[in-house]
Amino acid sequence: MNNKLYKLMNWPKIEEIIYSECDNPHALLGPHAVGKQTLLQAYFPTAESVTVHFNHQNQDVLMEKADEDGFFAALLPMNVDTVTDYHYILADENGNTCIREDAYRFDPVITAEDMEKFAHGIHYTVYEKLGAHPMTCKGVYGTSFAVWAPSALRVSVVGDFNGWDGRTHQMRRLGGSGIFELFVPQATVGDNYKFELKLKSGLTYLKADPYCNSAQLRPDTASVITDLDGFGWEDAEFIKNRPLAHQDKPISVYEMYLGSFVKADGSVNYRTIARELIPYIKEMGYTHVELMPVMEHPFDASWGYQVIGYYAPTARYGTPKDFMYFVNEMHKAGIGVILDWVPAHFPRDLHGLCDFDGTCLYEHRDPRQGCHPHWGTLIYNYGRPEVSNYLIANALFWVEKYHADGIRMDAVASMLYLDYGRNDGEWIPNMYGGNENLEAIEMLKHLNSVMHRRNPGVMMIAEDSTAFPGVTTPLEKGGLGFDFKWNMGFMNDYLSYIRQDPIYRKYHHNTLTFSMIYAYSEKFMLPFSHDEVVHGKATMLGKMPGSREEQFANLRLTYAYQFMHPGKKLLFMGQDLGEYDEWNESRCVEWNLRNVKEHEGIAQLVSDLNLLYRKSPALYELDNEPEGFQWINHIAAEESYLAFLRRGRNEDDFLLVIANFSGIGRNITTGVPKPGKYKEIFNSDHTKYGGTGVCNLRAKHSKEAESDDCRNSLSIKLAPLSLSILTFSPDTDKKGSKRGTTNHTEKR
Repeated sequence: MNNKLYKLMNWPKIEEIIYSECDNPHALLGPHAVGKQTLLQAYFPTAESVTVHFNHQNQDVLMEKADEDGFFAALLPMNVDTVTDYHYILADENGNTCIREDAYRFDPVITAEDMEKFAHGIHYTVYEKLGAHPMTCKGVYGTSFAVWAPSALRVSVVGDFNGWDGRTHQMRRLGGSGIFELFVPQATVGDNYKFELKLKSGLTYLKADPYCNSAQLRPDTASVITDLDGFGWEDAEFIKNRPLAHQDKPISVYEMYLGSFVKADGSVNYRTIARELIPYIKEMGYTHVELMPVMEHPFDASWGYQVIGYYAPTARYGTPKDFMYFVNEMHKAGIGVILDWVPAHFPRDLHGLCDFDGTCLYEHRDPRQGCHPHWGTLIYNYGRPEVSNYLIANALFWVEKYHADGIRMDAVASMLYLDYGRNDGEWIPNMYGGNENLEAIEMLKHLNSVMHRRNPGVMMIAEDSTAFPGVTTPLEKGGLGFDFKWNMGFMNDYLSYIRQDPIYRKYHHNTLTFSMIYAYSEKFMLPFSHDEVVHGKATMLGKMPGSREEQFANLRLTYAYQFMHPGKKLLFMGQDLGEYDEWNESRCVEWNLRNVKEHEGIAQLVSDLNLLYRKSPALYELDNEPEGFQWINHIAAEESYLAFLRRGRNEDDFLLVIANFSGIGRNITTGVPKPGKYKEIFNSDHTKYGGTGVCNLRAKHSKEAESDDCRNSLSIKLAPLSLSILTFSPDTDKKGSKRGTTNHTEKR
């Protein structure tokens, strides 16, 4: 090496690069001005010689090998501004050659504004900066990589494009942001990659990209470079017509595990599922599908609730664009898509977020705050702005990149309370001495605020089993700002009641009616979800007491009551067929049951209930207003029956619902709010549903006979374990005028 070149070189910094301990390789590698000349330096550990080829001048310059470990340098007799269009030609000891672009001549893609917004937790599209993004820089195609790892000594990106050699593409630390970035020419879509982190202790390990948009199929764990642009969305009209508020709209959700809708034999794809799912959803009359987590996860039996790749749809069912196709086709068919989302915890898998940069970066360091005693998972440090930003941006990502119509947030209860699942002494009180997780609460409010501002009409749904106040109260009134909360109380109380032998139900009547005491404390969704049909809990049909015929009658009654009760509706897949076997992720829906009369009857009943629900404003217009519900009789414990009204905004738009929870057929006399004609439009005992056919085929005219504190009444017959729905129309005289619509006392 000539003496002048030798003196220009910074040997301590060169050793940092050779020993892979450099967090600012751009300060040394690439072109740098030396007066009117340019010092060009490169590090290629496996190269024997390196030649620089200047494309415009069609000129080659052989670089000097400054260090045997593969450090090369050349002093060029040209101004640094002119050293722009060049590449390296590498030759190994066998004379084999390859061309490499210089990764260290490109400016950062991440700006000072990006770093400042991320540091404050308000960079809502940070996923467009962090992670791996194919792009063209200075006319060169490659991929921009960035990762947040503030405590790492050095970070490299390794992958198919560099032989997984952590010495080759060492990344640049961007100031005090903790972000490392590098544009890697020739790294292309489909290449696998990870980040290699080196700690001050010398420990070196690999991590998957927290912001990766695609990942390998388990058990492999690498991230995959993906281009999310270029998909031809055709759902603009659907999104435009998405209601700004859903409280007074019919919402009936089909909750599902994608791999169980069709046979999970490895051939299942988002596209094939969409083609089979749409006709079924249309036939059954659901308004939305809710997908158990589609985010990448390592363990099938977690059902997606232990996420590793928060920004990647699971490779189990295809590519990101396959999933875009799924959502697009749902929207074209008029079906909304809700995604289950898990911000409460994450697993300890070594390639994931756990101890990401050698410290508890994403999780709390203190195990009393940082780990779930029940699940063995780790809890996010919601008070760290970059962690909060990671989660908030992720929810926005699924809405804005994949056009999701709703986010159902899992395990909110575990986020709200510091002592969730813990005994005394196992948790740390908040700054006021209470058990509320103030940082998590603030993150939830922040997310709901920005989601509704950026994406009007997207539903935010909380799965919360506690009595935490104001979950669905607007933010400006001091609430958390969710649109809906799962009504776990209704679900638990009702299932506890219906499991009773009908002869004992009179002793548990308050359990049946209790849900109406708090029905308007929140905006509720009534779920019979996957959680209720796994781990020995039995299926919905299996929970029902009695003979086979009684089980089916109880199940028909259950679904009919759910649809008549205030609140949006949710059923888990297979339960609308009356499955006997508990669900597990390794089997598909028991479609063969549709060939069995009783099971097909359940399917027909759910379909008819969905149709009735969607066309009856009385069942949704005042869903969250006390005026939308009126008890007629809720104290007939001895007879185990209920009578109530569901009301719409129109005075005469109401449905009379009478439910017989006893095992005895009854002729029930019930009060009615108005004199007139009442016609049965639904009976769960109809033969088409597998019932015995005890129905009220003729319209009933009310009589001026007091009952249930109403001046008028009528009598109907009900089979054991059945529910009847009647519509009202006023009597008219021969001239067509309404009669008797004001000469009565309404019960209120």
